Amino acid sequence: MKIKEIKENKKQFLPLLLLADEQESMINLYIDRGTMYVLDDNGIKSVCIVTDEGKGVLEIKNIATNPEDQGKGYGKALIDFIAATYTGKYSILQVGTGDSPLTIPFYEKCGFIRSHRIKNFFTDNYDHPIYEAGTLLKDMIYLQKKN
Repeated sequence: MKIKEIKENKKQFLPLLLLADEQESMINLYIDRGTMYVLDDNGIKSVCIVTDEGKGVLEIKNIATNPEDQGKGYGKALIDFIAATYTGKYSILQVGTGDSPLTIPFYEKCGFIRSHRIKNFFTDNYDHPIYEAGTLLKDMIYLQKKN
């Protein structure tokens, strides 16, 4: 298993990025200003983009694992890599996600705790309703962990 930074042609990973953020115009807001990493284990399994949000906050803007590779520890390995890579450079590692029974427990298992929410983020910023596990995503839930 290898994790490497991608500096060019980031859009080649768009199909994978769209698994975590299903509107390309939203991905376009952070893809160029973010640092992208891919996890390769006999093929690309996961991708992650992190951004400097200022005031010591590093945010995971997008993290996605191929559906057939989910549940194998790749997402957690990528988060652990990000935390280790940026230790001492940022005080908070943050992620925003929908209030979903699939994603919130994953981040909590990775050591994140709920921080705050932005009401109606998904309904105000996406051009279509987004459902996950049968739940309409409305609010953006932020989770953080000290780094």
